[in-house]
Amino acid sequence: MGGIYKRKGNSAKNKQHHRILKTKSFKRANDQIHDDIKPENIQKWQNQPIDETLPGLGQYYCVSCARYFVNEESIKKHQISKQHKKQEKRAKEKPYTHMEAELAGK
Repeated sequence: MGGIYKRKGNSAKNKQHHRILKTKSFKRANDQIHDDIKPENIQKWQNQPIDETLPGLGQYYCVSCARYFVNEESIKKHQISKQHKKQEKRAKEKPYTHMEAELAGK
């Protein structure tokens, strides 16, 4: 009868749960992506060395979305998607500077 009871549905108090979610869904910020899209930086992202820890050995990378893909087919499907096109448009916008943010706060 007695056994180990597992905590169910109480993720609000589970600190480990929140820590995992934060790092699992981490993506590069739009201002970082804006810098990556510059022509001198695109070559760095497109020609990466082989890395066994990354999907597709790190060879299939979408610069505007900051995502790795498993193979050529999956990245081509991604580039046609609505999500990619929206992110591409967001990444091309000029990011706010600290001076603009301070002026907006006053």
